[in-house]
Amino acid sequence: MSANSEPQVISFKADKALWEALEGITNRSEFIRNAILMALKNVCPLCGGTGLLSASQRNHLQNFLKSHEVIICKECNQRHLTCTHSSSK
Repeated sequence: MSANSEPQVISFKADKALWEALEGITNRSEFIRNAILMALKNVCPLCGGTGLLSASQRNHLQNFLKSHEVIICKECNQRHLTCTHSSSK
């Protein structure tokens, strides 16, 4: 939010379990804002957070993976992409 913009109200429906889980939180608005911002920072750049790729996205990914691969980091044990293309100089 920029310094000049006014806050906007966003509402959403919550089932009973979520409502009850939020009841004990002192500042629910701040908690929800922070949770949304954190989630937005961790959205997959390909699927946009849907968990699904379109046929076109899948084709682009397959082409990308011709010179890249998914490996598991030996330090953090998490998957990441690495370039396998060796440039000839």
